[in-house]
Amino acid sequence: MSLMPTMIELLARARVDLRMGLPVVLEGGDSAALAIAVESLTPERLTELLSLGPVSLALTARRAETLKARAYDEDLARIQVPAQASLQWIQALADPADDLNTPMKGPLTSLRDGTADLHRLAIALVKSARLLPAALLVPVNTPPQFASEHGLTRIARAAAEPLLSQSSPLHPVAAARLPMVAAEAGRLHIFRPEDGAEEHYAVEIGRPDRSKPVLARLHSACFTGDVLGSLKCDCGPQLRGALAQMGEEGAGVLLYLNQEGRGIGLANKMRAYSLQDQGFDTVEANHRLGFEDDERDFRLGAAILKEMGFSSVRLMTNNPNKIAMMEKTGIAVAERVPLKVGENAHNAGYLATKAAKSGHLL
Repeated sequence: MSLMPTMIELLARARVDLRMGLPVVLEGGDSAALAIAVESLTPERLTELLSLGPVSLALTARRAETLKARAYDEDLARIQVPAQASLQWIQALADPADDLNTPMKGPLTSLRDGTADLHRLAIALVKSARLLPAALLVPVNTPPQFASEHGLTRIARAAAEPLLSQSSPLHPVAAARLPMVAAEAGRLHIFRPEDGAEEHYAVEIGRPDRSKPVLARLHSACFTGDVLGSLKCDCGPQLRGALAQMGEEGAGVLLYLNQEGRGIGLANKMRAYSLQDQGFDTVEANHRLGFEDDERDFRLGAAILKEMGFSSVRLMTNNPNKIAMMEKTGIAVAERVPLKVGENAHNAGYLATKAAKSGHLL
């Protein structure tokens, strides 16, 4: 019936559950498991999980490499959790905050038998919830009954995985005139994804001709740089510089995508900053947390441009990956417009890492 939640709606519910420390039931093929995010785990729920059967910890291969744990499943490791494991020990495996103080957390036993499909789904879910990419799993024998008795959300792997790997469709919600310092002829468009995630914005300057390449920038949200004026990155100067150039030319579109911290969220970004204070660069910090170099989805920007009627751009970027993504998703890049602003003594190393490890043209 139409009142039943769709898989997209169930995934949105599951993200909220995981953030609040509630487990979800994952089903796939002939197996099922109870999964809970390590970051929001409580002592009481850990005790309950350990009483249900053998518990395993799912970690990404990036985090496993830091812990010197074997990732037999290539992209992730399944760590056997001892029956007497403490919450502090489990969370220390997921969070690298104290790695330098207590580098030896093992010995860790990695599982290699059986399938890792549900562990992989659990990692994808906690990542999409902007939590540390680590989850505990324990097998359950009767998933529908177990979920019903405990009021838990059930997620079927076959239906969920395709949705987690693709961009959620975006729909225009509202738009209004917005005079700005950079240009009085401004207009702000709001786009909302179907999956309940963060909304994204398009700042339109002037009246760009849809038949010609528009001066455009894909800008990822940066609370610390855009709002607080952080000197650790060049995001704030890039945002203001891009809008200023669009204002000078009289036309342009800036896409403000809510993908803080290269897509890992503000809390994890602050964790990465703390690791940088310990001496790790941007990429190393992300890897120690269990994330890839860049977790953003630039397909969102292409989708918004198409929705607004644009098919080609003069892209303001130093990142070749953005150009490749635009071309791949059907937006022609007529020109790359460099945007080199905001270098200072605090972010020189950050910019050098972007050039050396992420291929930015600086």
